[in-house]
Amino acid sequence: MIKVIASTLLLLVTFFCAAQNDDSLMIRKIAGEILNNSEAYENLRFLTKKIGPRLAGSQGMVKSEKWGYERFTKIGADKIWMQECMVPYWVRGGKDEAVVSYIQSANKVGVPDARLQKKSLDVIALGNSMGSGAKGVTAQVVEVSSFDDLEKKKNAVKGKIVFYNYAFKKDFVETFDGYSDAVKYRGNGPISAAKYGAAAVIIRSISHGENNHPHTGGTRYDSAYPKIPAIAVGLQDADWLSNQLKQKKTNMTIKTYGYFKPDTIGHNVIAEWKGSAFPNEIITVGAHLDSWDNCEGAHDDGAGCVQTIEILRAFKAIGYQPKRTIRFVLFANEENGVRGGNKYAAAAKEKNENHVFALESDAGGFTPRGFGFTSKPEVFAKLKMWENLLAPYGGSKFLPEGGGVDINPLNRTLGTTVAGLLPDSQRYFDYHHARNDVFEAVNKRELDLGAVNMAALIYLVDKYGL
Repeated sequence: MIKVIASTLLLLVTFFCAAQNDDSLMIRKIAGEILNNSEAYENLRFLTKKIGPRLAGSQGMVKSEKWGYERFTKIGADKIWMQECMVPYWVRGGKDEAVVSYIQSANKVGVPDARLQKKSLDVIALGNSMGSGAKGVTAQVVEVSSFDDLEKKKNAVKGKIVFYNYAFKKDFVETFDGYSDAVKYRGNGPISAAKYGAAAVIIRSISHGENNHPHTGGTRYDSAYPKIPAIAVGLQDADWLSNQLKQKKTNMTIKTYGYFKPDTIGHNVIAEWKGSAFPNEIITVGAHLDSWDNCEGAHDDGAGCVQTIEILRAFKAIGYQPKRTIRFVLFANEENGVRGGNKYAAAAKEKNENHVFALESDAGGFTPRGFGFTSKPEVFAKLKMWENLLAPYGGSKFLPEGGGVDINPLNRTLGTTVAGLLPDSQRYFDYHHARNDVFEAVNKRELDLGAVNMAALIYLVDKYGL
């Protein structure tokens, strides 16, 4: 009996090793195709330089959707369609301004004791915020370090401009943890300040970059309180303002012009490649096509879009035939509404589709480190067995938490296992939602390695299922 068990175990180990060797060779083939012949970088150049900003509702959105459809058509997907969804249409409306007025004491003999000084800060209105109008808002600035500090100073902020000076914590090695910690001031800052009668808010940009670029991003309002103007300020100017407030009272004039037009039609751009063995089992890989209006959206999320397209191109180029149906999706309106991701999941539920896995790239085009998964424990245990296959290409860190804004609705509504590519995060928030998120900030080699790891994971899921 012992000999039978030993023989069975040996057979299983031999089979596993042989399968791993076959998989290693296939992944090497995929990697060779992408690293030698990738079109991702040139696709990104066109998307960023010829189309540019792609905020929901804008002409950039329309042009980018057409571009995505044409790219999928050229590669030769089995089926391509535009999945319609209504998207918000927020418009910045003008140049955002913040001018500080303060009294500076004179140092020279014979010069009056004090003089009025003015300084323009580098600012940008938060996405979805309501503008001040041409007259602007002029008021004294009150600095708070946190929501708890705001609560302590609530009787002093009525009619004032609240300055949330909450720094991105640099001791988080995983910078997305720092972002998660600080982003609440962008999202909820206007509501909390308006509750106590503030006239406007200015937040320290959600970044740890060594520059003065202001970072935008979506904010929200509560119908119970006024929709006050909200802006972000560059880090150097945030430090200057904080130091100024420590010395004396300071006034600021804010002018912003943001407003909403009626919702309009946007689209998820979807390419489908039919599976040969299990066509009703669907694997999704994608990224969001929209970007904020103040940048080219190269890392966020042009990189993910061109990686998604590159996976289909590379599979086709090497003659791969999927067992399961693979969908390549360029999602609409992630930045200020998630209408595209919600629509995709709702349509899948309505059609009773079997979505077995979804992968998203929305963390920049940097060197890949691994993937984060949201799945059942037994599924994650299976996924962990593949770490060594991706290790030669950098993606060996498999973590039991992850996904993406656009694919998480699949997990919530259908229980689909979801995953997010985890590139090295150290530079991402230097560029996130800021004007320096441009094509030149992306490295071709890193971008292609991300596509290699995504393609390898899709191949393994397609071959073995979950």
